Amino acid sequence: METMMKNFMKSHQTLFNPTKSSNTNKNINYQHDGDGDGDGSTIPSLSPLAHSVLSRSAKILAVSVQELQRRFDAEHEADSQQLVKHTRIFLEFCCYQALHHVITNRSDYLSDKDFRRFTYDMMLAWDSPTLVLPVNDSPQNETSISSSEQQGEDEDGWSLFYSTTTSMAVQVDDTITVGREAFARIAPACPAVADVITVHNLFDSLTASSDSRLHFLIYDKYLRSLDKIIRTAKNTQGPLISNLQLAEGEIILDVDGTVPIQPVLQHIGISAWPGRLTLTNHAIYFESLGVGLYDKAVIYDLASDMKQVIKPELTGPLGARLFDKAVMYKSTSVAEPVYFEFPEFKGNSRRDYWLDVCLEILHAHRFIQKNNFNETQQLEVLARAILGIFRCRAVREALCCFSSHYKTLLAFKLAESLPGGDMILETLSSRLALLNATPVSGSPRGKQQLRLSPVALLTLCQLGFTLQKEANLDVEVLAFGDLWAGETNPLEIAVKQSVSDTGKAEAAQATVDKVKVEGIDTNVAVMKELLFPVIESAGRLHHLASWEDPFKSMVFLVLSCCAILWGWTRYILPSIFVWCAVLMLVRRYFSKKMPLEAFRVTAPPNKNAVERLLTLQEAITEVEGLIQTANIVLLKLRAILLAVLPQATERVALLLILVAAVLAFASLQHLILLVFLEAFTREMPYRKESSGRWLRRLREWWVRIPAAPVELIKQDDKKRK
Repeated sequence: METMMKNFMKSHQTLFNPTKSSNTNKNINYQHDGDGDGDGSTIPSLSPLAHSVLSRSAKILAVSVQELQRRFDAEHEADSQQLVKHTRIFLEFCCYQALHHVITNRSDYLSDKDFRRFTYDMMLAWDSPTLVLPVNDSPQNETSISSSEQQGEDEDGWSLFYSTTTSMAVQVDDTITVGREAFARIAPACPAVADVITVHNLFDSLTASSDSRLHFLIYDKYLRSLDKIIRTAKNTQGPLISNLQLAEGEIILDVDGTVPIQPVLQHIGISAWPGRLTLTNHAIYFESLGVGLYDKAVIYDLASDMKQVIKPELTGPLGARLFDKAVMYKSTSVAEPVYFEFPEFKGNSRRDYWLDVCLEILHAHRFIQKNNFNETQQLEVLARAILGIFRCRAVREALCCFSSHYKTLLAFKLAESLPGGDMILETLSSRLALLNATPVSGSPRGKQQLRLSPVALLTLCQLGFTLQKEANLDVEVLAFGDLWAGETNPLEIAVKQSVSDTGKAEAAQATVDKVKVEGIDTNVAVMKELLFPVIESAGRLHHLASWEDPFKSMVFLVLSCCAILWGWTRYILPSIFVWCAVLMLVRRYFSKKMPLEAFRVTAPPNKNAVERLLTLQEAITEVEGLIQTANIVLLKLRAILLAVLPQATERVALLLILVAAVLAFASLQHLILLVFLEAFTREMPYRKESSGRWLRRLREWWVRIPAAPVELIKQDDKKRK
């Protein structure tokens, strides 16, 4: 892998700067003399900042702006009607090429403050590509730097990305900010900085306190934190690898429990022990703290398909469920669930972070197992997950904030949490399938569109991480990325659709939370009002069946019998559905302008806390009584089935044979008519006395049937210490 990357970097140096291929990166002359008037640009409406970005991009690529524009015009047609859009596409084209050249030729670009400023200026230029400036921008913010401002640099201290660019006001003034779309179009061009799937969530995290506008100070702090996280991760591989038997290509992503005031406790049964928790791209390692040393690590595999379950859980001393600060791991490889507790004085953000990063690795491996990926594609999936965890750590440490459920910075966890997230994973799978696709001849862009680079894997390799020493990477394929100027990435389209569905679901959930009421009696009152049509219909049927008004009951009986005999009963349910559909359509098209009135419910009298507890106790007692009655019925049926009372068993067996014969030879219509007549005429004056007598005999017979015996066995509650 390392040899392949070196050859690939050398080929790019020769491609973009053939005269300087033998020099080091710091000796490549990126400096641009003059303000860019003589670079041959034919876009006179460019803003000074956009013009400066183009000039610096051309200097980095060792070509002129005219050459860049010639390459751009060969692939894109000019649109005079949409000048701003065309200019932005040209900016994207130049910025993507410049960033690709820098990140493939340097491994320390995140630590370069000029690179961080250069990428931020790209976003500013994308926001205002033409001479028409935003309201919060002023002309003096885009003036040229005077020669006296450049005298502070010595001959070896000139900027790689600044020559005659924007004024110093732009470089230090935090009133000029970047918008969401500019960040989403430029930041993913550097895979270490952002991912297409989570770039909007990253922007929301960075701008949580700045009214959805990204300030340079925040952006610079995030990149410096990201550089620190990556350097720390590289340095962590050495000290811990002697204690952990890591597999080839296994990278340590985070370690916790090394600070005495912030331990990690492992709970198994009623026992708990402090130790050090380590997460890699394949497993979770826990090293129990012994006498001054760590014991041999216990491995909890995340890469194999062992039905792993990772979720938040309550834990506490001696198995007590007191504190919501633990992560539970369960799989077929462990005898009982293992709990990792992350104690902290307030909140549970530490636990939530570890829950998210562990789930990200688990979801990444499940995504690999679900799809038939080759070796390069599997490494690309893991590289995406690793970079996402690094970005999550950087935001967490730089801004001291933790993302909410739907604002996660982890791509695979986001796909699992969003509604329709499976479409994101399907789109990602189709994009990964293009890593080794054969290009289509004929189209000048067919090769780019059908042959993509494992950009995340290459980024990790460039940053100094090795997932596998020997990977089948085609150098020709590596020359193309995953972002194209003027085009929306399919992954971004899938994410926007899922986020849109999430917004609708959250809006609906907000209405649900608004109408929730407290108290059993209040909820019962609401339910009675909602079911009023059903309750009223049932009451009228009961009135007819009680034969209090013999004329109405007789008319209903005759009509019902005719409907049953003529086969009209099968149209009852379809008629109800059609009536409901017509009612909804009338409301949809003729009453759509009428606001929906609030559903009015008469609230029951207010009760104090003691009365509410008594009401709750009465409700629980009633539910318990219903359950006991149901159990008794089941036990008596078991007694009849097993002939505990032989006479009752014989009668039930004969009755079942009779019913079976009737069901076998009688038609369904006659059976329905027979059941309806028996139930509806039970309260008739001519049948009321005999029906009551038969029901009393039936109840007396049921009472005499004994229940089957039940023996309760206490569960053995001994747990392993």
